[in-house]
Amino acid sequence: MNTVVMSSDLALQKQVMKRLKAYQVPNKNPHLAFFAKMDGCSVSLYHSGKLVFQGKNASSLAQTFGYAKETTTNAALNQQTQALIGSDEVGNGSYFGGLAVVASFVTPDDFSFLRELGVADSKTLTDDKICQIAPLLKEKIPHKSLLLSPRKYNEVVRSGKPYNAISVKVALHNQAIFLLLQEGVQPDGIVIDAFTSQKNYLNYLKQEKNHFDEAFSLVEKAESQFLAVAVSSVIARQLFLENLQQLSQKVGMLLPSGAGAKSDKIASQLLKTQGMSALEETAKLHFANTQKAIKLLHS
Repeated sequence: MNTVVMSSDLALQKQVMKRLKAYQVPNKNPHLAFFAKMDGCSVSLYHSGKLVFQGKNASSLAQTFGYAKETTTNAALNQQTQALIGSDEVGNGSYFGGLAVVASFVTPDDFSFLRELGVADSKTLTDDKICQIAPLLKEKIPHKSLLLSPRKYNEVVRSGKPYNAISVKVALHNQAIFLLLQEGVQPDGIVIDAFTSQKNYLNYLKQEKNHFDEAFSLVEKAESQFLAVAVSSVIARQLFLENLQQLSQKVGMLLPSGAGAKSDKIASQLLKTQGMSALEETAKLHFANTQKAIKLLHS
C-alpha cells in the first residue's frame, strides 16, 4: 500500500474538506477531523494537521493538493519531522531462533544522536555494528521489546493453533505498541513496517485483547524511511541474534539465521543426535525446513 504523509495549514485543510466532501466517510477515530475514500485511496486529516493519503493512487491524489513527489532519499529525510512510534520485527524469515518485535518512540530531539550512531535499517548493518549500537539505543530511546521463543512460537502457530505466521506478528506489534503507549508517550503518529495489508491487519486485530485508540499506518520498507522504525529494527535484530546465540549454546551447535540449505543440514544433524525435541526448542516447525531435514535424515 502506498502512503503519503503531508503537513497542512488551515487553508489546505479547508480545501481538502471542500473538494472531498462528496467522498466523506463516517469515522469514530477521535483524532480525525475528516476522513474520505476516493478512487481506491483513503484520506485522513488529523486534528494535528497531519494529512495522510493511503492506497494505490495515494501519490497522484496527494499531488493535486500540492504534494511534490521526491526521490526516496529526500522524501525519507523530509519525513523526519515528527515524534513517532515505529515498530518492526526480526526473525520472521529465519528457521532457527525466535521472533523479535520492538516498538520505539523517537522524537526530533533524538535525530542528531541517531544519525551520529549511524542508525539505519538493520538489514544494511553488520551484526557487529548492531551489537555495538543497540545497547546505546536501548538506554536512550523509550521502547518495548517482545521475543516469542521458538518453543512458544510452536505452541501457538500452526494448523489448529490460535495463530498463523501473519496473525502472530499482528499480536506482537499491537502488544509492543500498546505497552509503550501505556508508559505515557504521546506520538504524532504510529508507523508499522508493513508485512500484510491494512485490511488483514485490522481483521486479525479483532482477536486481540489489548487495543489502543491512536491511528497507525502500515508502510512498506518503513525502516528505510522513518528513524523510529529503524531504531526498532536494530534493537530487534540484536534481540534475535542474542536469542540465536543462547539457543546455539543450549544444543551445542552453531545455529544459522535464514532458512536455506544450511539450516536444513543443521536441523537434520539435530534430529539425528538430539531428536525432534531439539527442533521444537530451537526452530519454527511449520517452515518447510523441517520436512527437508527429515528427508535428509533418511536419505
